[in-house]
Amino acid sequence: MFDDDVRYRALSARDPRFDGHFFVAVTSTGVYCRPVCPARVPRRENCRFYPSAAAAEAHGYRPCLRCRPELAPGHASVDARGRLARAAAARLEAGPLDEGGLAALAVELGVTDRHLRRVFRDQYGVTPVAYAQTRRLLLAKQLLTDTRLPVTEVALAAGFGSLRRFNALFQQRYRLKPSSLRRRGARPTDTLTFLLAYRPPYPWAPLADFLGQRAIAGVEHLDGDVYRRTVALRRGERLHRGWLAVTPVAGKDQLRVTLSASLAAVVPEVLTRLRWLFDLDCQPEEVAGALGELAQGWPGLRVPGAFDGFEAAVRAVLGQQITVRAAQTLAGRVASRLGEPLDTPFPELTHTFPEAATVADADPEALGKLGILRARVGAIQALARACADGGLVLAPGAPVDATLERLRALPGIGDWTAQYLALRALSWPDAFPASDYGVLKALNERSPARARRRAEGWRPWRAYAVLHLWQRLADQSQSASQATGGAGR
Repeated sequence: MFDDDVRYRALSARDPRFDGHFFVAVTSTGVYCRPVCPARVPRRENCRFYPSAAAAEAHGYRPCLRCRPELAPGHASVDARGRLARAAAARLEAGPLDEGGLAALAVELGVTDRHLRRVFRDQYGVTPVAYAQTRRLLLAKQLLTDTRLPVTEVALAAGFGSLRRFNALFQQRYRLKPSSLRRRGARPTDTLTFLLAYRPPYPWAPLADFLGQRAIAGVEHLDGDVYRRTVALRRGERLHRGWLAVTPVAGKDQLRVTLSASLAAVVPEVLTRLRWLFDLDCQPEEVAGALGELAQGWPGLRVPGAFDGFEAAVRAVLGQQITVRAAQTLAGRVASRLGEPLDTPFPELTHTFPEAATVADADPEALGKLGILRARVGAIQALARACADGGLVLAPGAPVDATLERLRALPGIGDWTAQYLALRALSWPDAFPASDYGVLKALNERSPARARRRAEGWRPWRAYAVLHLWQRLADQSQSASQATGGAGR
């Protein structure tokens, strides 16, 4: 992607656009850094460049304590090989693989084990196993630095099954004892705090407004610049429940994430899902280059993902042919009726959203009494059964074409819903719901076929084009409302 001379110039300039695209190791110190590290720029002959933190560590370098490589933003890929490698990396970052290991992951991603290993090494410079080990160590380093979790809980949360193995590997790799990273004077709390980086620009307001307008009552809430939600994640037989809050950090290209301590065991998966939800791996310059004039109004506009694909799918089906507000009301009723109550410090957060199996097994009559049409009830429960059985995976990394085909085969799900879920639940950057009312109106078109033809020039970033088209309508609506003194709000 870049030659070493370009990388060194980016390092010398501390250019944030390159952060996460590569890491630089310094032979004279044995440390590797992000290209934005504030330390003195090393001499060119002492620099070695690597595509990932794992590759740098595989060559014997340890992470810088100043720039903290574990905080570097990721990088999204749209080409087939890059997207496959990124999907596998995201799954490894989310926590230990299920029984079956890498072979099962390859089947889930629709490729052979051998092909996955080859593509992964080409992208990250190491094997998937080495990558996963480095990610676990870096997460442990972050937990040790930013939280007061006991070392044993840190090891377990980071995915290590043995405290002895964790201590030995940490000291061997980083030449530090885990306890040496503890901040002096810090006191234990009942919350965990993390920082997630992104590449600027990042207009927070449009994304927060999008999520706030669609927030499910009792499950999600937008309070000013703070997005909060409840969480229910199953790991094996155990369901981990709690809450989280996300807000931008003033003056920095980061989001601050606060989790309830009850989520300590699933920290990797929670942080990975938040990267998807807030589209933190977006590369704004590449998107802007493809969208041209369309992207000028809101540089860096992100595509909102989904914290939970099944939840987003239910919300999408409920929203068919009704207003956003009406769909929000129905989703809140589903959460209140089928979700589990949860005690939180926030009166707006009262329930976790029900799991797919719970919705699949619910009494259809009970769902109908919530105000959901009979056909919608059937569609939601068919969707729930497909997700509960494992035949339908609604998460980034799932094979896009095969998943769209499975979605369209379900009752009540057409092309619009499938493409909308590709955009949000699959985080597919080229998703394009051509029949969407807002898309057609913004393009001044009546024909979805014509809209598709006009969107060809925006490939492979058509999902971002959709968000810009929606935002254009929102801006026009706001301008019209202000011009008429607020009428029509």
